[in-house]
Amino acid sequence: MRKLCSVMLAAAGIMIAGTQYSHADAVIATVGPMTGSDAAFGAQMRAGFEQAVADLNAAGGVLGQKLVGEVGDDACDSKQAVAVANQMAGKGVKLVAGHFCSGSSIPASDVYAEEKVIQISPGSTNPKLTEQGKSNVFRVCGRDDQQGAVAGDFIAQHYKGKKIAIVHDKTQYGQGLADETKKQLNKLGVQEVLFESINRGEKDFTALVSKLKGANVDLLYFGGYYVEAGLIVRQMRDQGMDTILMAGDALVTDEYWAITGKLGEGTLMTFSPDPRKNPVAVPVVEKFRAKGIEPEGYTLYTYGAVQAWAQAAAQAKSLDSDKVVAALRSGTFDTVLGKIGFDAKGDVTAPGYVVYVWKDGKYDYVSSK
Repeated sequence: MRKLCSVMLAAAGIMIAGTQYSHADAVIATVGPMTGSDAAFGAQMRAGFEQAVADLNAAGGVLGQKLVGEVGDDACDSKQAVAVANQMAGKGVKLVAGHFCSGSSIPASDVYAEEKVIQISPGSTNPKLTEQGKSNVFRVCGRDDQQGAVAGDFIAQHYKGKKIAIVHDKTQYGQGLADETKKQLNKLGVQEVLFESINRGEKDFTALVSKLKGANVDLLYFGGYYVEAGLIVRQMRDQGMDTILMAGDALVTDEYWAITGKLGEGTLMTFSPDPRKNPVAVPVVEKFRAKGIEPEGYTLYTYGAVQAWAQAAAQAKSLDSDKVVAALRSGTFDTVLGKIGFDAKGDVTAPGYVVYVWKDGKYDYVSSK
């Protein structure tokens, strides 16, 4: 799978020529949407990854070897993700902290499995990623069947008797999350009044908003990303609607508020516990803030993915993929996310999801006072 035609590589914007490293270097990478509509998440991943590499090197590297970091751009595109995965395998990377979009992580995982590259995703939540039975694949985030259940429970409890609509963007992430939320709502006896889909990249949601308005929808659950979510909110408000939008973890960027402004007030979303609130993460958070970087969203999840791999390598006393995989599957790791481990599928054994609300340009737990 490593040998892709030069046309595909060129289309993906990848350098075909290899990079030379010292034999004493250990090369690791992060891959995510560094460009495109989801680039805000790529920026989070890159910041977390680069800080983790810098901190580990300052402490002597891993097993005495200096870490060299590579950054790959998949633009949340499945074909580009496979091309970048092949590029990283060709460079001999030991770890890929990525990808972000499930639609990228899942096809790329085939390459990593064949080439024995350890993959730890900080943000891919579709259950299929770890249901494939690949021993080298892990994630430090939760799963959409967990996230959808939390969203469904919250809606059923707090919007009892209200009119609920569900809309998704047809992506592996968005549709999967919408389906899981619908499943939980229906299980609890709540039937949505509308179940619709949109296309990623759309900007005019007049027809959708008219349907929502005609159905007097009180809460819209959206399975998708922050750009479309923000535009839908703006256009609902333009039509005089006060419908609340609730979504998943693809809203954890201040770019969402940049689109909505005050119109996004009250937006609900599910996300894993905010690691910035974790006391053990304070020194790292302060490093980011000293640089003018707010480590929101998946910044610290990417940092934690690198930490887990580095500690597993130390426990294995080797950078050999099979030995590090065995350590990842049997050990526990002290990270900015707290003490974590992985189950037999590669899913993180850590607290699941909580509900957040957007207020005054920031998101915080719904229960916070």
